[in-house]
Amino acid sequence: MNIAVLSDIHGNHVALEKCVQSALDNGVERFLFLGDYLGELAFPQKTMEIIYSLKEKYQCWFIKGNKEDYWLGYDNTWKEYDSTTGALYYTYHQLTEQDLTFFKGLKICENIILPGLPVITACHGSPGKVNEKMLPNNERTFSAIEKNDSDYIVCGHTHIQNAMEHNGKRVWNPGSVGVSVNGQGKAQFLILKGESSKWRAEFFSVDYDVEQVIKELHQSGLYEKAPGWCSVTEHLLRTGETPHGSVLGRAMSLCSQAEGSCHWPDIPEKYWRQAVGEMIG
Repeated sequence: MNIAVLSDIHGNHVALEKCVQSALDNGVERFLFLGDYLGELAFPQKTMEIIYSLKEKYQCWFIKGNKEDYWLGYDNTWKEYDSTTGALYYTYHQLTEQDLTFFKGLKICENIILPGLPVITACHGSPGKVNEKMLPNNERTFSAIEKNDSDYIVCGHTHIQNAMEHNGKRVWNPGSVGVSVNGQGKAQFLILKGESSKWRAEFFSVDYDVEQVIKELHQSGLYEKAPGWCSVTEHLLRTGETPHGSVLGRAMSLCSQAEGSCHWPDIPEKYWRQAVGEMIG
């Protein structure tokens, strides 16, 4: 009884195809997706086509991520050409009614129940909050684990592949399919294997054509829409280092120092350029 668990695709259809094929080659019969299907990358409909195809062919579960909350709560103040919101604007304006209907139907948490095996709790952030990070050796994480009824939790959101255990309960994060952190430029997922009334996890890191993804980033016009954000994306795709949140935080700090305050998403481009220059060169 094998389930492939994939999270944080962020529109990387090239990496998604490789992960799906790797999962099938390893005997997967079912797919569990933990949210953030789209985000920073080009041609989002290519990712959604893969999602819909898998939904037709296999037993699948789909969880809502924090990116889906962005699409469903679209803010018409997002700017088309802006490093803070340009990538959001680009993706939202390519969504179809089918996509929005799909996102509306997603839950932030779901129990996966299969005959003869323990319940698995699936979420994007934590079982109680879509954008909460379940970090190792963290009291908030321990509290979330203790409150959860099942002995197994799978979660995403951090883009960091890891496993942890607390009071006999296990938490597994498959990492990110699309823009992994500390993943050395590889796509990540895991396979849950149900054996002898328990689950075990096998982690995967898969090579894919990173340069093709970066080429599409330029071809799509995304670089013109969100230059700072795309510079971070390109660096992260190649190296697995310096996530968007770190550079965004630095840009906001620079803005606050210079102007007395800074509120998302109003971050002038000059602070993005300075933050990118300091942190990724």
